[in-house]
Amino acid sequence: MADGVQLAVHETGPVDGTPIILLHGLFSNAVTNWMKYGHAGKLAEAGHRVIMPEFRAHGKSDAPQDPAAYPVDILAQDILHLVDILALDDFDLAGFSLGARTAAKLLTMGLRPRRLVLSGMGWEGIQGWGNRRQFFIDAIDKRDSVKRGDPHFFAVAFMKTQGIDPIAARLLLNSFGDIDIEALTEIDVPTMILCGKDDQDNGSAPLLAQNLMQAHYAEIPGTHMSSVTEGALGDALVQFFGSGH
Repeated sequence: MADGVQLAVHETGPVDGTPIILLHGLFSNAVTNWMKYGHAGKLAEAGHRVIMPEFRAHGKSDAPQDPAAYPVDILAQDILHLVDILALDDFDLAGFSLGARTAAKLLTMGLRPRRLVLSGMGWEGIQGWGNRRQFFIDAIDKRDSVKRGDPHFFAVAFMKTQGIDPIAARLLLNSFGDIDIEALTEIDVPTMILCGKDDQDNGSAPLLAQNLMQAHYAEIPGTHMSSVTEGALGDALVQFFGSGH
């Protein structure tokens, strides 16, 4: 990236296919979110060039512990830089949870994909992430003492299994800026709001669909965590994005 931080970028599918950028969720990575359960493979089989960056402090990307590496909205800035590096001007975009919020932020910063999927995200999560951010900061702070039954237990367990650096993660959580909601609701990009039936972690997905132009809601089985493991997620992405040939 422009500041010297190195991001890992996974890619699959035909190089001449329609590019699609997939943004993973918090504490996850491209392999867990998109590759392990076959979603990226299904898009590749449909002819898409699937590009899966890993956010800084995630996956195989650098996780600097310098606060200067986490200015406001650095995740969105990194993706804008990646789009420039890859010279993409005609592409689709999808994000899950934090990836969805980052995708929405990118639209308010001028990025215009052909089509957009916001998955694992609701209206309240788009409007303000303060409560969710504090939840994860608390999880980081309690990582060595949390017990089963604590609401932070599974977040801590996931963070540890993914090898997340707690210092870098804490800095990153404090870099998320607000989204210009008025600007977002005026952006005219075909959008699917895709969410697990039992996923309310980031608020109401149907309400998010109602508040965005050209958006519709699609439901798949699962909770916030389990919906990523459902083959229905990849199927819904292929149905919405169609052929990449």
